[in-house]
Amino acid sequence: TWCARSCAVRVLDTRPPGLCSLCQDYTATISLRQRWTDPRLVFHGNKSFTLDARLVELLWVPDTYIVESKRSFLHDVTVGNRLIRLFSNGTVLYALRITTTVACNMDLSKYPMDTQTCRLQLESCKY
Repeated sequence: TWCARSCAVRVLDTRPPGLCSLCQDYTATISLRQRWTDPRLVFHGNKSFTLDARLVELLWVPDTYIVESKRSFLHDVTVGNRLIRLFSNGTVLYALRITTTVACNMDLSKYPMDTQTCRLQLESCKY
């Protein structure tokens, strides 16, 4: 199994989160962009090109997950909301749109003058 040395992850929040104080969680729709370099994919020619998203099954992809996620899903209306761009130096850009509901312990003792801070934490299963 091939392992990347480093992987950059960027999360772009595309919708304000929905807080549920009773449920102690929040829901957010995010654009998750991951970038890594795989030397096996270096090629000569064009600077970059976009791959069919179905080819993701043939690539090494980081095993990123959302910590304390209660439920998540990938958007697939009308087609899967995924982008794979391959650059000539072997860099892969993988972007997908996710809606996730994440646990968030809230302190409501100062309600209605309270402020809640909820984290969106990403980790890798193996690294």
